[in-house]
Amino acid sequence: MILSSASPALAPGGGLLLVVVALLLYAVAAAPVAAFSRFSAAALLGGWALHGLLLLIDIAGIGLPTPGARLGFAPVLSVTVWLVIAVYAVESRFVPLLAVRRGLALAGALAVLVTASFPGEVRPITSALAPLHFVLGVGAYGLFGAAVLHALMLDAAERRLRASGPGARLQALGSGAMGMPLLQLERVTFHFVEAGFAVLTATLVLGFVNTVHWRWGDHKAVFSLLAWAVFAALLLGRRLRGWRGKRATRWLYVGAVLLLLGYVGSRFVVEVLLNPAAA
Repeated sequence: MILSSASPALAPGGGLLLVVVALLLYAVAAAPVAAFSRFSAAALLGGWALHGLLLLIDIAGIGLPTPGARLGFAPVLSVTVWLVIAVYAVESRFVPLLAVRRGLALAGALAVLVTASFPGEVRPITSALAPLHFVLGVGAYGLFGAAVLHALMLDAAERRLRASGPGARLQALGSGAMGMPLLQLERVTFHFVEAGFAVLTATLVLGFVNTVHWRWGDHKAVFSLLAWAVFAALLLGRRLRGWRGKRATRWLYVGAVLLLLGYVGSRFVVEVLLNPAAA
């Protein structure tokens, strides 16, 4: 069901208005119209702020008759996009990239719309460790999402480098993408991978300790452990064998897809494919 009335973000009292305004702001930031370009940065920031407010309302279950937290594939995916936009907002203070801004604005609009359509299930908080487990898990998603964004820019810069002439190659090596040399962009990318791996490791350890949320046989555990193994192999390969370029980014993409399937994918199957009436 599109724009489910069960979502607290769409409850009476202005929730629907917040969704509409956030979508409009993201649309202005994403529009390839020259007249909007001067407002695109402010529009992205405004959409991001309302997006965060909607996430707080939705995930915290504000306005629901029973206390609890909303969890599901859409809220987690939406928080991931929100965190990636936050990383870009910091970096764009130094080097604004209009094309990246438009792509992230479009992703933000889709995230707001999907979360409004599929707000997730209300679950009681049964363990004191559950909120920390959730925060760490979403943080890992956000860090790896930022790493993927930088890896995409790194791959694009390397493709341009191969297609350019010798003089242009020297200039590209010095400027790269994000206004920084390619080697520096690569280091930033893998700083996000290392941070994400550390947070993911803490999430898995906490999940194992918090037996309420951990089951060895479920899809979330299997895909999360596979993703952890891929990221561990990537970091070891980079440290011991000097993996760089496409080989390294391919491992990153594979690990990110596995991690996405771990929670977002499994919850999407449960909430939408197997139980569409609850969405």
